[in-house]
Amino acid sequence: MSEKIRKEEVLEVLKKVIDPELGVNVVDLGLIYDIEVNDNIHVKMTFTVPTCPLGRWILGSVTVALEEKFGKKPDIELVFDPPWNPDMMSDEAKRKLGYLK
Repeated sequence: MSEKIRKEEVLEVLKKVIDPELGVNVVDLGLIYDIEVNDNIHVKMTFTVPTCPLGRWILGSVTVALEEKFGKKPDIELVFDPPWNPDMMSDEAKRKLGYLK
């Protein structure tokens, strides 16, 4: 990674990763807790539930999307503290999923 990657660029890439069950991207779902960009891209993320049936698929999609864009495999840290809850979603995601009108 010769050019400095910005956190905003990483978020834009992650907005293209859609949870196939919910049809909403992982950023708007609130699954991305933190991003650090140094020599590597470190993403701290979660799932809506620890036993998410599509968890492996989502992790793989995040990894592939970042690797394709930036040319280096990211470091993904899966965490469940704090536990995900619907308040973590963007207003757009809440509207799409019926939490807001």
